[in-house]
Amino acid sequence: MSIPSLPVIALSGSEQCDIKLLESIATQISAPILSPPDLSSALTAQSLDYLLYLDNDRLELRACQGKKTNAVIVDFLTGKSRHRRLYGGGKGQNLSKAIGLKKIPNASVLDLTAGLGGDAFVLASLGCQLTLLERNPVVYNLLNNGLQRVFNSDNNEVKQICSRMNLYNQSAIEYLTQLISSNNALIPDVIYLDPMFPARKKSAKVKKEMSFFHDIVGDDSDSHHVLALALKCASKRIVVKRPRLAETLSKVKPQFSITGKSTRYDIYHPIT
Repeated sequence: MSIPSLPVIALSGSEQCDIKLLESIATQISAPILSPPDLSSALTAQSLDYLLYLDNDRLELRACQGKKTNAVIVDFLTGKSRHRRLYGGGKGQNLSKAIGLKKIPNASVLDLTAGLGGDAFVLASLGCQLTLLERNPVVYNLLNNGLQRVFNSDNNEVKQICSRMNLYNQSAIEYLTQLISSNNALIPDVIYLDPMFPARKKSAKVKKEMSFFHDIVGDDSDSHHVLALALKCASKRIVVKRPRLAETLSKVKPQFSITGKSTRYDIYHPIT
């Protein structure tokens, strides 16, 4: 079996962008910065799969091959995040029920797989204090950029929400191992794990963000190990997000599940 090649990623930016920030991101992801002529040549030669583009202060992930799609951007101020914050159902939605916010108000939550931060933002808007881990440097920088744009805005309400989201570019296994060795001094109320959903065969049904994630992040092949560590670290519960019809992540049976139209939350009690 041949090993699939990693996507080719480069960076570029507008004339008004912060070149030092662009250089810092390039160093983190070990990718080149292309000038407009070099970028044009790479696109013409079809040698570039993805482009991280810093448009003034906004970081975008653009696909360079195949069907043209909109860029992936983390935006907590407008669009879906704003709509979900205002009309998402509050503590009555399944995510809130899974975390147990009626029993654990203002819970401290360790999000092991932050991704683009959608679920974390919802929980922060409901009063949770979150530690977010994202090990992939491309995804981390997209999320970090979204948070920084909030802090540079004049929207005090969303600033207050995002102030409860503390993001780290670190792997879950590394963090949990350190947490166990520290005698659980910083043990969270809840640990949240949202491993990569299996890739669907029908690409037309795959969301844009998920398609990009499968290319750039790959499969979360260590999810079982992560869950085994998480069961030793949370003080109240561990929540695993799964596709509605997927198998459980672990051979350990969850205490209960909350199932929606397309998503299921498996809730585990910590091992004491």
